Amino acid sequence: MLRTYAIVEGKILPAEGKKGPIFVFVNPDGSEVASLESTFHINEHTLQSSLDPDELSRLEFEKDHVAVILKRPKSYSYEEQFLFKVSSIGLFIFKERMVILIPEEVPLFDGKVSISIQTMLDVLLKVFYRSITHFLHHLKAINRICDEIEQKVNASMENKYLIQMFTMEKSLVYYLNAIHSNAVLLEKLRNASSKIGFTQENMEFLEDTVIDNNQCLKQTEIYSDIVSSMMDARASIVNNNLNNLIKTLNIWTIAIMVPTFVVSAFSMNVAIPLQKNPYAFIMIMAMAGVALAASLFFFKWKKW
Repeated sequence: MLRTYAIVEGKILPAEGKKGPIFVFVNPDGSEVASLESTFHINEHTLQSSLDPDELSRLEFEKDHVAVILKRPKSYSYEEQFLFKVSSIGLFIFKERMVILIPEEVPLFDGKVSISIQTMLDVLLKVFYRSITHFLHHLKAINRICDEIEQKVNASMENKYLIQMFTMEKSLVYYLNAIHSNAVLLEKLRNASSKIGFTQENMEFLEDTVIDNNQCLKQTEIYSDIVSSMMDARASIVNNNLNNLIKTLNIWTIAIMVPTFVVSAFSMNVAIPLQKNPYAFIMIMAMAGVALAASLFFFKWKKW
């Protein structure tokens, strides 16, 4: 699917009549990929890498354009079962136009930035900045979900909540790798700023983006460490809860065995005391009750 955009008064807006310098291909099919190769002379491998979620962020210089592949969070859906994934975006910057490849429909140009959009390099920096912003929004959502799961783990011993925690930990590892890969790409962009053609204003915004990305990376590391430590703690809590439950069951089992022994002793088919006493049943039940109370008192005295 092709969408076109134009730069109007410092903003990126949908172009009328599908005519604009910014071409956004959403999950392009085979014919669109072939058209990109023939029309824009973009390398086939680079095109495929732009849609590969496992591809690392990178920067390549071609004859007539600059190719950039960066990472961003994938749109979350309920079917993912608390697994947050990442996807890749390919940006191909020409002198007067830009081609963007994305695997799914996502908001690329929403939100405000501190620079006025005038050139394709401004568009590149805005897309990068919005990627960092979306990572931060997802991290906040992950933090809230972890708090809710933590409360459920404390109140329940079901495995599904622990599995959800493992999934959240896995998501943070994905995010950590993606944000670190973007950090490497930002460093490459900064080192090649003169070759790319960044202006002084672009460089100032790039420096701010580097700082924001590093903060995002640090925040992801902290969340990952917290979830990892919390997993170990929750596993210990679940084991302790299970031990306490087994201990309680054992106490009641042993306590019930004592009066059961009393009743069993008086039910044998041999000559036994009280067998001709009319109050034998009441007396035996009383002895069983006393044995049960004595057993419970003993366990309480021992603080078992």
